[in-house]
Amino acid sequence: MIVRLVRKSPLLRSKILKISPKWNHFSTKVEYKPIRSVLVANRGEIAVRVFRACNELGIKSVAIYSKEDRAHIHRLKADESYLVGEGLPPVQAYLNIPEIIKICKDNGIDAVHPGYGFLSERSDFAQAVIDAGLRFIGPSPEVVRKMGDKVAAREAAIAAGVPIVPGTDGPITTKEEAKEFCVKHGLPVIFKAAYGGGGRGMRVVRNMDEVEENFQRASSEALSAFGNGAMFIEKFIERPRHIEVQLLGDKAGNVVHLYERDCSVQRRHQKVVEMAPAPHLPVKVRDQMTDLAVKLARHVDYENAGTVEFLCDEKGNFYFIEVNARLQVEHTVTEEITGIDLVQSQIRVAEGMTLPELGIVQDKIKPLGFAIQCRVTTEDPAKNFQPDTGRIEVFRSGEGMGIRLDGASAFAGAIISPYYDSLLVKVISHSKDLQSACAKMNRALREFRVRGVKTNIPFLLNVLENQKFLNGSVDTYFIDENPQLFNFQPTKNRAQKLLNYLAQVLVNGPQTPLATPLKPADTKPHVPEVSLEYLAKSPEQDPNVQPPKGFRQIYKEQGPEAFAKAVRNHKGLLLMDTTFRDAHQSLLATRVRTHDLLKISPFVTHTFSQLYSMENWGGATFDVALRMSILKYYQLSKMGSGKKTILQERY
Repeated sequence: MIVRLVRKSPLLRSKILKISPKWNHFSTKVEYKPIRSVLVANRGEIAVRVFRACNELGIKSVAIYSKEDRAHIHRLKADESYLVGEGLPPVQAYLNIPEIIKICKDNGIDAVHPGYGFLSERSDFAQAVIDAGLRFIGPSPEVVRKMGDKVAAREAAIAAGVPIVPGTDGPITTKEEAKEFCVKHGLPVIFKAAYGGGGRGMRVVRNMDEVEENFQRASSEALSAFGNGAMFIEKFIERPRHIEVQLLGDKAGNVVHLYERDCSVQRRHQKVVEMAPAPHLPVKVRDQMTDLAVKLARHVDYENAGTVEFLCDEKGNFYFIEVNARLQVEHTVTEEITGIDLVQSQIRVAEGMTLPELGIVQDKIKPLGFAIQCRVTTEDPAKNFQPDTGRIEVFRSGEGMGIRLDGASAFAGAIISPYYDSLLVKVISHSKDLQSACAKMNRALREFRVRGVKTNIPFLLNVLENQKFLNGSVDTYFIDENPQLFNFQPTKNRAQKLLNYLAQVLVNGPQTPLATPLKPADTKPHVPEVSLEYLAKSPEQDPNVQPPKGFRQIYKEQGPEAFAKAVRNHKGLLLMDTTFRDAHQSLLATRVRTHDLLKISPFVTHTFSQLYSMENWGGATFDVALRMSILKYYQLSKMGSGKKTILQERY
């Protein structure tokens, strides 16, 4: 009876835990029901990440994909894949809740993993999954709703005794309300979208005459991104570090933390490089932060994976920001230092297993070493991180000891579209300390070769070589206060330039000036003709007279037995001629063209009709044909319309 009350009442449980911490592992009976198949309502890297976890657990993985993603690799990594949102815009395809539920019902799927982004923080999606008789691999819909509402999350933090940044009691919608708050609490303040995150709808204001304009811009951006322009205003903490605590809870009420991550290296409030654990964070501050994060999770009856985010100032004071009721992009660094597979843990918890049953108890979780994650994106840092699109022509990754790659679009031939996030691959390094983890990451990124689209690798290398970063002395101002991070050395790209030159020469001929003013001789190749003596045998004197019949005609007209008999009765040596094949394949396949071979075909067919066979094509010929067609396509794609027309007429 006591166990049942503790389970139903988070407040009662928190009071009992103060008296006896051992109740954290009380044995509430939880129904265990294995999951046989998981659909990931997402795309890209996170979809592949979940598929791999399912594969290791022996669970069938199911992908959905938009029409624009029909050639995307996450389709191929799943056991099954289904088109979703046909006829809808690219992003809206992945937000089509009724169709996703229908796919699950029609194909006997047990559970849905939302990944991050898209529907991952939509409580109506979590509820729709559960209402359909499926399992949602994440927190309960009520927790997703409460934590997704910044006001409700703040109220929960206050009730749990977690320090918060002074802010508005609820969302505001007018510039007059914003100005009133700023006058009352003073500047600086930060405007934040009340119903979304990811850096959109955020503005920092330090002057009163900028309040109205920045509020209108932030509200407009939030309305465009999240469908609601309501804003939340908080007192802005100067020079903070962005620290987040990874949590994991089960259906029996057990909650553990997996230590903290430092996500202070940000650009426009979006994370660029993440580290775990946070360097130079005092143990006392860390313990207070993790204890309060666990306390908040217990207060709201949190289950599955989630993150509590804090701002920490220079004096060690920290303040609650928000709860992310989902898996996060940077979960990888926590996995590396703890050895705990968060995605597999999510699935096991959804099946009904408890954390003690999984061997995940607080006193056994110890951070080991240091991990860094860099997000390699298809953005051009030299052009204010403008997203780049196109085909990846060359892709070579950096690997080796202590390096983990989580990617989905990173392969030669991949098409980078303008419709989705620009993340190409996540590179994670793990070593004994910050400096050696930086060295591994630096080495791995320098091994990368990505051609066809721009990437942010030059910028990441500058970050990794910055002395402040190497010392772990970073805050959210790090990028803004280090303009040298944007000084890039141009890549030499020697191999690609050589290939481009060869393509130009192969398609358009040599472009270099001649060493002599004398022009090449204007000669025409000799084309042997059928002899007059042979033509005289034909009363019509017709140049197109049919040649004598050979073994091929015997086979076609009389069949295999007659062919075999003719071969046996032949008294001389039977020969096969390989001239045509060799001519096609000689000197980079450019010495003799099919056009030239056709011109001498009449002579060959009349003069050598008694050959046993002729070999016209070889395997290399097909390779040459494919290579030449690709080169021509490449040249066409790089030329203007006028030159393109000329080249098309030529070939």
